[in-house]
Amino acid sequence: MITTRPGTERGHADHGWLDTWHTFSFAEYRDPEHMGFRSLRVISEDRVAPGRGFGMHPHADMEILTVVLSGALEHRDSMGNASTIRPGDVQRMSAGTGIRHSEQNASDDEPVHLLQIWIEPERRGLVPSYAEAGFPAEERRGRLRLVASRDGRDGSVSMHQDVDLYASLLEAGESVTHRLRPGRGAWIQIAAGTVNLNGVTLEAGDGAAVEDEESLTLEATSSSEFLLFDLN
Repeated sequence: MITTRPGTERGHADHGWLDTWHTFSFAEYRDPEHMGFRSLRVISEDRVAPGRGFGMHPHADMEILTVVLSGALEHRDSMGNASTIRPGDVQRMSAGTGIRHSEQNASDDEPVHLLQIWIEPERRGLVPSYAEAGFPAEERRGRLRLVASRDGRDGSVSMHQDVDLYASLLEAGESVTHRLRPGRGAWIQIAAGTVNLNGVTLEAGDGAAVEDEESLTLEATSSSEFLLFDLN
């Protein structure tokens, strides 16, 4: 069963410096019918104006992933980490018992476009930690590239939850197939282009929850980018 979440129906706020779309309830956007999917709690698509960003603020007991789609994002946190992440990079913060961090557009003249993802950890009270890794376009083109996982296999970023996160870039006519083990579900999030998922058309900004499907085939009908979450 595939249940779509049209991008145009997401929660939306335009703060001038920040244009943000929320797939699930987040901040001032509350929708009891869209509170998350399995352990996936937040997918926010943000566009941040040049020279602007999120000042230091706290988090706890959440796995926070950031994927930059275009531009560059400057990160600083209370653990002493400082980094600039760009397209192809995946950043993971385990907030655990508590962290503070800031995220700023690293450019004074170009916006940054990103996805912020929250995943509930397998247990509370973890020691806070940070990790990041880069996955060049050639590693994601025409295939599903594992970019985050519980065990950090294949060079992916590790996280404290039984989730496999894949990233893919497809040209029109290209396709990939993913098999789901019994009892697992999937979430597809389209970042760019148009993709056909088992006969269902998804466009940029759209998401889809997948349950009780053994195999997923995603075929691009235009140059596309998407994430696939395989969740327990």
